[in-house]
Amino acid sequence: MTELLAALTDPDLPFLRYGLLVGLLASISFGIIGTFVVVRRISYLAGAISHCILAGIGCGLYLQTVAGISWFTPMHGAIIVALLSAVILAQVSRHAGQREDSIIGALWAGGMSLGYLFIAKTPGYFDPMSYLFGNILLISRQDIYFVAGLDVVILAVVCIFYNKLLALCFDEEYSQLRGVHTQWLHLLLLCLTALTIVLLIRIVGIIMVIALLTLPAAIAGSFAVSIRQMMLLATAVCALCITLGLGASFYLNLPSGSVIILIATGMYLLSLGLSRQSSS
Repeated sequence: MTELLAALTDPDLPFLRYGLLVGLLASISFGIIGTFVVVRRISYLAGAISHCILAGIGCGLYLQTVAGISWFTPMHGAIIVALLSAVILAQVSRHAGQREDSIIGALWAGGMSLGYLFIAKTPGYFDPMSYLFGNILLISRQDIYFVAGLDVVILAVVCIFYNKLLALCFDEEYSQLRGVHTQWLHLLLLCLTALTIVLLIRIVGIIMVIALLTLPAAIAGSFAVSIRQMMLLATAVCALCITLGLGASFYLNLPSGSVIILIATGMYLLSLGLSRQSSS
């Protein structure tokens, strides 16, 4: 424990400190948006968005290196593609009917393929594994400001539209009868989900970020008695998984993203057993 505390305060090892701070900040949005995703049952849409983001990351790398657009970072590309994917998937889920799964699968695979092609055509060496599975060594001070800014945007929008989003998740038909524009709310929820997914790509990666979005909320749903309580508990569980995962990966010299997800998975399986015992 003392070694970990020493590493967190070591000025020569800022990445561990930055990674923990970014993870704790992102846990707030993950707990809140993850609750909506689990209750609304749109984790498959969130998974498609997360995989499409590789196209934005690859495009950002290509434009920076080849086109010389230094201000357009991979994270800018990730945000643009994430929001664009949310808009497309919102339309698909409303109008595609029986072809919905096929279209989502095409976007899922197409986004990753396009991103990898951009990375392959970018001069120099770029390891796609760091984006797919996360790499705490990539965390910088700028990422802290970036995540904090997205946190503020997400929390502000959720606070404004909280009651309507709640109505959308629990009774969409009743909301429509009351004159609520559920189609726009559905799009708003997917856009918030897209922004939330971008928050932790650097730590847990594109492939595993969907697990950290849904598992803490699923754990919280086994014990919470209200949506607000579920959000608070999901935020705490997400922060705990990230803290324990970073600590364990430091001592065991393992990839932090994989360790974080394994801890979240273990906690979820444990919560299933505890909830069954309490109900029996």
